[in-house]
Order: sequence, then structure tokens, then C-alpha cells
Amino acid sequence: MMRKFRPRDLERMLRSMGVKVRSLDALEVLIRLRDGTTLRISNPQVSITKVGGEEVYQVMGHAEEIIESQGAQTYEPSEEDIALVASQAGVSYEDAKRALIETQGDLAEAILKLKEGAP
Repeated sequence: MMRKFRPRDLERMLRSMGVKVRSLDALEVLIRLRDGTTLRISNPQVSITKVGGEEVYQVMGHAEEIIESQGAQTYEPSEEDIALVASQAGVSYEDAKRALIETQGDLAEAILKLKEGAP
């Protein structure tokens, strides 16, 4: 069985190992997913851990509600992404843009989709 640590005890232990941890006094955390869904976590425990110049955000809590948006937001691909997909798949600019919008910007998926003949 894994021992549960209180946040303060865990912070003290990590600090002794050179890892800096601090807590944020957050009211809520919203996580927006690519499919347009938003997860809302009220009264979360949020901590930031600094290790080797990188920051890691940890959110603990319960997703109290899942909010479905009124349809996923329309993705608008960049000119560079469109050009890359068009050249890699050997298709027109318009077909590459359409495939990127359909795949919500997933370059690899758009290229594969176009190469399989489904623009």
C-alpha cells in the first residue's frame, strides 16, 4: 500500500533533494480538449515543480462537470503547415488545407489521409 503524503511533507522532502515546489491558490482549472469539450476542476490543488529549469504543473482534484461546447472550434492551419502537407502528399493547396482542418492540424494524419486518396 502506498503511503499518502500531506502536501507540506512532500514539499519539504522534495526541497531537500533540490527540487523546488510551490503551491498555487487556484479557484478552478479549465482544460480545453481538441474535440471542443472543456473539463472544469473546482477548488483544485495545484503545484508547480521546478526541476532542471523546467516547470511541471500538477493538478489534483475532481472534474466536477464536463461542458460540451457548441461544436468544436474551427481550426485554421498555418501557411507553413498547408505548404508542408501539400508538398508531402503531392496535392493542391486547397486539398491540403481541407485535410488539415478535418484533422484539426494533425500533420501526419492529414498527409496519410491525402495519400490514401481521401482529400
